[in-house]
Amino acid sequence: METVAPYKEIIDVIKESGGEAFKLCFQCGLCDAVCPWNRVINFSMRKLVREATFGLTDIESEEMWRCTTCGKCPQQCPRDVKQIESGVALRRIATEYGVFPTAVKPIRTISGSLVGEGNPLSEERAKRANWAEGLSVKTFTEGMEVLYFPGCYLSYDPRLKKVAVATANILNLAGVDFGILGAKENCCGESIRKTGDEDVFKLLARENIKTFIDNGVKKILVSSPHCYHTFKNEYPEFMVKFEVIHISQYLFELINEGRLELTKEYGKKVTWHDPCYLGRHNGIYDEPREVLKKISGLELNEMPESREDSLCCGGGGGRIWMETPKGERFSDLRLEQAVGIGAEVLVTSCPYCITNFEDSKLTLDVGEGIEIKDITEIIQESI
Repeated sequence: METVAPYKEIIDVIKESGGEAFKLCFQCGLCDAVCPWNRVINFSMRKLVREATFGLTDIESEEMWRCTTCGKCPQQCPRDVKQIESGVALRRIATEYGVFPTAVKPIRTISGSLVGEGNPLSEERAKRANWAEGLSVKTFTEGMEVLYFPGCYLSYDPRLKKVAVATANILNLAGVDFGILGAKENCCGESIRKTGDEDVFKLLARENIKTFIDNGVKKILVSSPHCYHTFKNEYPEFMVKFEVIHISQYLFELINEGRLELTKEYGKKVTWHDPCYLGRHNGIYDEPREVLKKISGLELNEMPESREDSLCCGGGGGRIWMETPKGERFSDLRLEQAVGIGAEVLVTSCPYCITNFEDSKLTLDVGEGIEIKDITEIIQESI
């Protein structure tokens, strides 16, 4: 039997989340036309908005958990129907009721790990800085040029630790006075917020903000676009403001200022994937491309869908924690696009994208036909 939340509760929560604009929807269907889900299954954001309008949302349905918050439908919507805010509001209701379909149940475990250990991977908080052992990485102290915040995946995931290491090596070579806070840090909270768990997000945010202030942090360098988005656009809700810069922007600055020299050739065909939270949500398109263009011998080619039209990897909105069956993975489609233009390396700068592309590489059995790299790994090979 489906669980339908009371109409007034749906309306109230959506209003609180700034999503009251859903009532502007006149069912034109442009959201469905651009939604990446319709590349793999039949899915209707328009239907979800319509059901919410009349308080008929089935909070036990997996459909309301499909949105990756990629930002394509708000980009195209002629009526400014705030699909992401409204969708997150519905997930808040499901979270409050404790109703999760099978594919979403891992979020319960993840919430516990976030509260207890400050990360979604059930890893020990005390080991958060282990990736930096032997790299001459200092503990951040007030007055340093920048705090490097690698994020959860780069701190613990074996594949993504390589990205944190590459970043630290680059910063050291460029003479950047930086440090990390290691076990004092928490997850930024972006993804758990998008699953509707506002309480856990606020807990993580407040603890991070206190840590930043107590340690005199002014400027934060991040590797994840999700951390970038949250620190820059959502933490100001707590009446604080930090200078936040993504690694792709910082690399551009270091090269242009002459602090980082690219001396080696990288003779490969490369394509750049725009992560949703770097591109559509925050407008960072040019800097990573300009960095890659400065590498001698590198041939940069665009995929069919790039910049504002970039195809989502499928990891946003908490989907990175949910099981997506073979045949429904956007990352498969994206990898096929990269292979289709003859790219030898698919480059991006997002831990979710790299995770999904590495999985798709195995799923599609493309073998050594294409490499998945973070932009810092390319730079490390070019200096």
